[in-house]
Amino acid sequence: MEKTKVAVGIDVGGTNTVFGFVSEAGKIIFESSISTRAEQKADQLFERLFKEINSCFKRFEKKYELVGIGIGAPNANYYKGTVDSPPNLNWGSVNVLKIIKKYSPLPAAITNDANAAAIGEMIFGAAKGMKDFIVITLGTGLGSGIVVNGQLVYGADGFAGEIGHTVLDPNGRECGCGRKGCLETYASATGIRRTVFELIGTTNTPSLLRDKNFTKLTAKEIADAAKKGDKLALAAFDYTARILGLKMADSVAHLSPEAIILFGGLALAGDLIIAPTKHYMEEYMLNIFKNKVKVIPSALPGAGAAVLGSSALIWNELKKI
Repeated sequence: MEKTKVAVGIDVGGTNTVFGFVSEAGKIIFESSISTRAEQKADQLFERLFKEINSCFKRFEKKYELVGIGIGAPNANYYKGTVDSPPNLNWGSVNVLKIIKKYSPLPAAITNDANAAAIGEMIFGAAKGMKDFIVITLGTGLGSGIVVNGQLVYGADGFAGEIGHTVLDPNGRECGCGRKGCLETYASATGIRRTVFELIGTTNTPSLLRDKNFTKLTAKEIADAAKKGDKLALAAFDYTARILGLKMADSVAHLSPEAIILFGGLALAGDLIIAPTKHYMEEYMLNIFKNKVKVIPSALPGAGAAVLGSSALIWNELKKI
């Protein structure tokens, strides 16, 4: 009996590294994770990871065949196969694809997590059939993957698509990149939390959020308060949407996409963020683009989205061979 081909999708996070076996049709056969142990070097992580992958795959090898490995990781460079000084990981700059060759002979590809999400949406999700679109990931920061004419845009050096680090206000909020006023300091799970605490400090608006600890407050808690009609939480969403909509209107002027897909934790707030963002995008849009660009949520299932995205990367590469 012919075996079903599956790819390994790997998503490297600061806390956990998720992996799974995914069919060409986007079915997740198996998914698991290990602790990343951010203080360790990359080689130590991948040694542990491939021991776990090989051990887990033994129970599937009679029916399935591994054909490739796709990796999504912070600050990954598709062209070079490297990860360059990722935040929250003690790696420095390292060639991940060279490390992986020590543990597997399979073809492998790596890109950053937002680019992996964009390929995942194109192959398995909301961008099926689209050739020009942008995926914006609204997590701890703001990432973006740009697809033009069916191809992911990497640019000359592999780092294209940093919409989260376009500057809204050069004297604005401090960003982890070392500059001030980057979009992700306003439009992200971290950004909306900062907005909430600025509103708490500058207004007298009653709110369920006033007694919350800043370091523990989540985007979901802000969304839950907004759904209950909390005026301060609603104001935070409106402020976030206005800024995001403004910068999305700029992105439309550069790229003229068919759609912008919102992905990640903050996007799970649904129309609390999507509807007002679309409204403000249209308000700030150049006339020739008005009412042409869809703003839609990700169609990748939340729990498996990272693995689907990274596996889609290698499925996409295998089609080129």
